[in-house]
Amino acid sequence: MKRLLTIWFTLMLVIGVIAGCSAEKTSTSEKASENSNVHTEFPVSITDDTGEKITIEKKPDRIVSLVPSNTEIAFALGLENEIVGVSDFDNYPEAALKKEKIGDMEFNVEKIIGLKPDIVLAHASGGESAKPGLTQLKDAGITVLVVKDATNFEDTYATIEMIAKATGTEKEGQKIIQSMKADLKEIKDRAKHVKEKKKVWVEVSPEPEIFTTGKGTFIDEMLNAIHATNAAGDQQGWVKVTEEEAINYNPEVVITTYGYYVENAKEQVMKRSAWKDVSAVKNEQVFDVHSDKVTRPGPRLIEGVKELAEAIYPDVFTE
Repeated sequence: MKRLLTIWFTLMLVIGVIAGCSAEKTSTSEKASENSNVHTEFPVSITDDTGEKITIEKKPDRIVSLVPSNTEIAFALGLENEIVGVSDFDNYPEAALKKEKIGDMEFNVEKIIGLKPDIVLAHASGGESAKPGLTQLKDAGITVLVVKDATNFEDTYATIEMIAKATGTEKEGQKIIQSMKADLKEIKDRAKHVKEKKKVWVEVSPEPEIFTTGKGTFIDEMLNAIHATNAAGDQQGWVKVTEEEAINYNPEVVITTYGYYVENAKEQVMKRSAWKDVSAVKNEQVFDVHSDKVTRPGPRLIEGVKELAEAIYPDVFTE
């Protein structure tokens, strides 16, 4: 049941990401411009994803994070001691497992208030269902910052900048972003040595409800970065497909992203009788990558790109 809840949470989070794509680009760029200004002293003002201008009077000493991606970013910024509460789904870094749990997408408002946070790092993926709870937190005098649904690397950089600005860790944020950009450039440079692009089918949820990723997802951007072709690149966002549709793509490589939650993910694909003539299955080109690293907006996205690259093009990317 916990595994199913985790997969459901991941699906809901990323579907929420795709839904957020309809925001106007002008508004996004204006927020990014405003929020990218480096402040060394408090108070600071930030326009969050809801369009609300948030003023943070002093550097937060107590932080609650409502989603795993915000938590990973906060830890990367060196805020382990300040984090007092995280969601039930937070599994990285290991220190996050020891933090007080505040619930899943239906977070426990009373428990959060009891933790007396200076700021709550919320997320736009919560949508309308999260609004009543967030309103209660605001009414209790707690600063709530709603972070954008990141759909690509640029969005992720902006998210890191926003959280860093809100927590007085701008320098650390810039270091993380610069490191991510440098690592991604190195991967793209190496990808130039790929001689023949491979068609890749990415399966983010197994039978009986098969989901894959199309345009507007991190995985699609990652595949493009390493010069691979997304078999479902004609689709948009996370899409549910039939087994017949998946087979008809006849990919050269199959990537599963649920091995962290499902045992023997590769073996399950290889044993599907209907897939015996699929090129990837015939040639045993089925691999699993860590789902969090290819879907969770944060510093570990670069690790996800590397995993994909090494699995798909081992001759180019394996040392």
